[in-house]
Parts: sequence; C-alpha cells; structure tokens
Amino acid sequence: MKRGKTTFLKLSVVIIGCIFLSLCIFWLPWLARNTVEMNPEYGYLKYPVLIGVYTTVIPLFIALYHALKLLNHIENKNAFSELAVESLKYLKYCAIAIIILYVIGLTLLGFQNVLHPSIAIIGGIIIFAALAIALFAAVLQELLINALEIKSENDLTV
Repeated sequence: MKRGKTTFLKLSVVIIGCIFLSLCIFWLPWLARNTVEMNPEYGYLKYPVLIGVYTTVIPLFIALYHALKLLNHIENKNAFSELAVESLKYLKYCAIAIIILYVIGLTLLGFQNVLHPSIAIIGGIIIFAALAIALFAAVLQELLINALEIKSENDLTV
C-alpha cells in the first residue's frame, strides 16, 4: 500500500510539472501578447515580466525534482537518511528563492506604478504558498535531523 501512495504522489508531482511547463510554453506568451494588445502603454513590460516569471519557474522545477528524489528515498525505505535531509534542504532553498524573486518583481512593478491589485494578490498568494512550503520543509528537515541523531545514538548503544 505504501508503494501505491508514493506512486500517486510521484504522479502528482509529474502532473504538476507538466501543467507548469505547458502554461509557460503556451499560456504565458499568449497572455502577454493579449495584454499588450489591450494595453499598448504597458508594452515595454512584456519581456521583462515574462523573463521574471520564467526565472521563478527554474526553482520550481528544481523543487519538483527534489520532491521526486525525496519520494524515491521514502519508497526505497531510505527516508531517515542524510539524502532525505539534503532533498528537504533544497526544497526549502527553492521556496526561499521563489519568495525572493516574487518580492523583487512585485517591488519593481510597484516602483513603476504598474502593479495592478489583481497582480499583487496573485503575487501575494504565491509568496504565501512558497513561505508555507519553506517553513514546512524547514520543520521536517529539523525533525529528520533529530530523528537521525536519535537513531545514531540508539545504534551506538546496542
């Protein structure tokens, strides 16, 4: 049953990755083109915003890769290992990178007086979600480190 759960989670991570990849390839350029057609005064922001969004996708895909690695460790009964701690560390760093990139992007848009409230709300939701993931990964990482210390002490006493 455990293998079925990790397989489902792996499939979910792959589907999330495919959705984000297809959005980046097809939907974002279409959205940028339509936005510039409707608001030509913001045409100069088309490529900087697209580059900013594409830059934030890089840590997302790195995080998805490390989530798959973590699920492989769990599936191979290697969940309590330094490799799992390393995967959680990369998940935390990727979430922090996404937070930093979105804060910088929203700040730059705010300084140029082009930060629409809906864009600010979407950016805030992304920042909040990434913050929750970073905190959750940090807590899990600390718990796993403590469990590894207890396990090593237990192995020495036996």
